[in-house]
Amino acid sequence: MISVESLHVEFGVKPLFTDACFVVNNRDRIALVGKNGAGKSTLLKILCGMQQPTSGRVNIPNDTTIGYLPQVMVLQDDTTVRQEAQKAFADVAKMKERVERLNQQLADRTDYESASYMELVEKFTQAHERYMMMGAEGCEAELERTLIGLGFQRTDFDRPTSEFSGGWRMRIELAKILLQKPDVLLLDEPTNHLDIESIQWLEQLLAQSASAVVLVSHDRAFINNVSNRTLEISCGHIIDYKVKYDDYVVLRKERREQQQRAYENQQKEIADMKAFIERFRYQATKAVQVQQKVKQLEKIVPIEVDEVDNAAMHLKFPPCLRSGDYPVICEDVAKSYGDHRVFADVNLTIKRGEKVAFVGKNGEGKSTLVKCIMGEIPYDGQLKVGHNIQIGYFAQNQAQLLDESLTVLQTIDHVAKGEVRLRINDILGAFMFGGENGDKKVKVLSGGERSRLAMIRLLLEPVNLLILDEPTNHLDMASKDVLKEAIKAFDGTAIVVSHDREFLDGLVSKVYEFGGGRVKEHLGGIYDFLQSRKISELNELGYATAKGEKPSAPLSSASASAPATPGAQSYADHKNQQRQIRKAEKAVEASEQKINDMEQRLKKLDRLLMNPEHASDIELVTEYTSIKKALDEEVERWEQLSEELEQLSN
Repeated sequence: MISVESLHVEFGVKPLFTDACFVVNNRDRIALVGKNGAGKSTLLKILCGMQQPTSGRVNIPNDTTIGYLPQVMVLQDDTTVRQEAQKAFADVAKMKERVERLNQQLADRTDYESASYMELVEKFTQAHERYMMMGAEGCEAELERTLIGLGFQRTDFDRPTSEFSGGWRMRIELAKILLQKPDVLLLDEPTNHLDIESIQWLEQLLAQSASAVVLVSHDRAFINNVSNRTLEISCGHIIDYKVKYDDYVVLRKERREQQQRAYENQQKEIADMKAFIERFRYQATKAVQVQQKVKQLEKIVPIEVDEVDNAAMHLKFPPCLRSGDYPVICEDVAKSYGDHRVFADVNLTIKRGEKVAFVGKNGEGKSTLVKCIMGEIPYDGQLKVGHNIQIGYFAQNQAQLLDESLTVLQTIDHVAKGEVRLRINDILGAFMFGGENGDKKVKVLSGGERSRLAMIRLLLEPVNLLILDEPTNHLDMASKDVLKEAIKAFDGTAIVVSHDREFLDGLVSKVYEFGGGRVKEHLGGIYDFLQSRKISELNELGYATAKGEKPSAPLSSASASAPATPGAQSYADHKNQQRQIRKAEKAVEASEQKINDMEQRLKKLDRLLMNPEHASDIELVTEYTSIKKALDEEVERWEQLSEELEQLSN
């Protein structure tokens, strides 16, 4: 569908990537990966024609349609949500008008036997068939399904788009692109504007879509569930892996190890040849051999080893002052905007050193409660911030609040105070802004680079309560891992608002679920929370509420600390059971793999022994007998392991 030939892109002296060649085929699900600033967004712009390469060609058939969702775009505010989404069906509306016009012409005429009338009938038939093929009759139903899937309520359809935040308006743009059903979807960080439920819905939609998809996302679970192919931009090259993201990570490591071994062997061979030439260069009896070695040396094609981009963010939160035992206590906290109640009866207690997550659909009040804790907005009830608390706050739009006219160095210099000013260059280097990068203007930075710059501001003063609202938006995989480890090692308390399942996994020990005007506490990590709700994915949150069932009452701090009921399972026991289940599952999988390997080997031996040449081969017969015995034993072991797993699961 799209063919890229010898693509070369330069910004200034250093090329972004060179000699890129690849093809986007039907039903490809391509994950475009690489560090921040590698050129992922630039490549998407080139594919959709918004930007021209320095050299090379992008071949797109004339009848191929492309839908492109950028990270940031200018949005219109003069329509309702429904009217804006209906713009996706502009071609359908034009076709409908044409069908109605032709139909009216047929009704007005009476010369049924004339050639011109028959020609008009033919035009009407063709137009009507095309109109029906466009799925025109189901447009409205499809529009509603898409908007609801992206998190809108039916009551939102007729609200002006100006009433929604930038993230929700970006969802409308995404809905328009999906409704147009282009041949190729180019999505640049679509999950930045979605909550976990909508991400799961989009995963399923893209998996079933007939369109080819090229997407940039730093949500590891999302791209792994969607992709069947990975394009890596690394050190100026584009490398094509025909596998999904998780498999690509393994193959990339294996590829470089193989290249490294081949390179080392070749270097040893070259060294041996040079040593032979130097040793016997002046001996007449070895002249022929020396000349042969010289010719062989000239013919050797050097093996190249893929460069590894070792640039990584080094993040460590500075030591913090000891805070009170309970940094945040909420008692019957409520917040409303006019007649709209965001939440009520919120009772929660966050202890010193805890790492907790706020999860739930967008608009359920996660960021609102954060603003209440920050003291930015009024609320009802009692909210106590503990003794000696120093808050560090990273907002969703932190990166967009930076002054674009300043350089990276100036941005930090304006907020640095005291002795920190002497360490500005070291801090910038730790965040991959070393050397000339400090002189870059903020306006030329990528989304990930801006997020890193905003994160630096958070580190300039020591804090003991971190509140991070979607901190992983725009961060690449490596930077997210570094941030996660830094938060885990942080001495203080952390509240993380995030829809990134992989980021939260292993980071938080408590989850607060926002939904239906309530906030409910769940002990354990993000996947413990999912299991406690007897759901497999976060897109099932709020299902009971959607069906009209009464939401669960919120857990108070008292009930959270009360002893467990006799029939309940303690948190420690639950965690231990989960470890045992995971261990049992791995044992079953390993046993199944052994059985499969032995069965495959037996099939090969069967084919060999059926050949008269090998029928009396003692070694093959002995191997067949030993594998058959081992297979029987492994099957018995698998049955035992499966029974143990079933008992643990029940």
